[in-house]
Amino acid sequence: MSPSRRQLLGWAASAVVLSPLAAACSSSGAGGGPKLLKSALPLPQPFQVPLPIPPVMKPTRTDGGTDYYDLTVRPADVEIIPGHKTTIWGYDGRFPGPTFEARSGRRAVVRQTNALSVPIVTHLHGGRTAPESDGYPTDLVLPGGDMAGMAGMSSAAPSMPGMPKDPRASVVTGVRNYEYPHEQRAATLWYHDHRMDFSAPQVWRGLAGMHLIRDDVEAGLGLPDGDRELPLLICDRSFEADGSFRYPAKDPTLLKTPGVDGAYRGGVLGDVILVNGAPWPVVDVSATTYRLRLLNASNAREYTLALDPPPSGGQAFQQIGGDGGLLPAPIAHDSIDIAPAERFDVVVDFSRYRVGTLVTLVNRKDTGGPGSVMRFHVAKDGPTPAPLPAKLAGDFERLAPPSGGVTRNFDFTSGLVGGVMGWVVNGKGFDPNRSDADPTMGVVETWKLKSDLRHPIHVHLGNFQVLSRGSGGPGASDAGWKDTVLVRDGETVTVAIRFDGYRGRYMLHCHNLEHEDMAMMANIEVR
Repeated sequence: MSPSRRQLLGWAASAVVLSPLAAACSSSGAGGGPKLLKSALPLPQPFQVPLPIPPVMKPTRTDGGTDYYDLTVRPADVEIIPGHKTTIWGYDGRFPGPTFEARSGRRAVVRQTNALSVPIVTHLHGGRTAPESDGYPTDLVLPGGDMAGMAGMSSAAPSMPGMPKDPRASVVTGVRNYEYPHEQRAATLWYHDHRMDFSAPQVWRGLAGMHLIRDDVEAGLGLPDGDRELPLLICDRSFEADGSFRYPAKDPTLLKTPGVDGAYRGGVLGDVILVNGAPWPVVDVSATTYRLRLLNASNAREYTLALDPPPSGGQAFQQIGGDGGLLPAPIAHDSIDIAPAERFDVVVDFSRYRVGTLVTLVNRKDTGGPGSVMRFHVAKDGPTPAPLPAKLAGDFERLAPPSGGVTRNFDFTSGLVGGVMGWVVNGKGFDPNRSDADPTMGVVETWKLKSDLRHPIHVHLGNFQVLSRGSGGPGASDAGWKDTVLVRDGETVTVAIRFDGYRGRYMLHCHNLEHEDMAMMANIEVR
């Protein structure tokens, strides 16, 4: 069904105003923690579906320093739960989207066409990107076709009474070119929808994929590659009886009214764990080392990942990288705590198991279905593993805030937004016209992130390093360059942060996507 002109005007207005949160929240409060949404169909037996590997995106053309890609965002019917069809919204009709593989310093231009029935915005999470291509939530790409002409909507467009307009919003129709210079170290990035007020349901429907950057330093380390490098996009979903995605949206069409049913204001948890879009998959591995690129692409679910059975002697995971790239040296873990949007680059040595062993990647934070993630079958012998280098990123820079430098405080809590309860930063809901921080490019600052409940905080453009949690040092999962960090209940996390590369408007926000959609965002103006 084609959208009406009234719907089109509403979308354009959402690009230039902060949508009302009365539809998303009630006056009784913003709610507690995330809540489980149970599926309405019988769930499949785990470890029956082979692990799919998303295809690597191929450029449509190249020149001396740039790769050009064409990517269409469109619906598709796919089989996720065996025997059922699910309509997904996917990059090139895939869930997850195709994996981009880029070289550090080599520019990419992604021409993205919106063939959905709703606006989209795409953010390269972890990308060092100019503001025009960062995926600011009001920079909408409206659907094409009979919507031609809507790109001219401006700050004079209809607005909700009392809500701030965003005259800087860049609204286009049908197509946008995103430019990624890749002037950054090798790292595991990802891309996902970032539409104002609707990020959570649109990511839930499938708008996410991996984006890997490689460089010469990484290539010289002799890490497992080829079939022994596995990208693992982990997320949770729930399903209706007919196999469609189940999500508690106030407006299931995602055309007008943002927000979720009141019980889920704290975040939505699914009861099916998907890895690369498959429920509890299984993969054959050889008895040798594998590189696992772990991404928590869930809306609100946290995981404590471990191997069952653990290898003799423990230390199942050798972490070699995090959100922002390689660590100075490997760090051994028995388990890994990973919050929404965080990435962990790890090496696992399956030669520590006998051939024939079934090794389950479990989630110690939960039991039942959500307590399992996927399974590895050690199917055959493999080459003798080479030891990991003692040093990884030899030129790793440790950020040190200058004495007497800038310190900023950000408090993430529930609070009033437009007269109703939502999620706020420093007591204020999101306003695209208000600058909440104005860091100077290239200058190291100290930021103190404090929360009431658990909030995974993501900062666009600015990479940071964790200095402390409360009165103690960084946690076991805080090593290296970060762009996302979990701030636990009543906790203060102190980070050293620096913005470089570009001036302009960016943001920080909670990456519990239901919280983000309910105003827990703040503006950053890099000077």
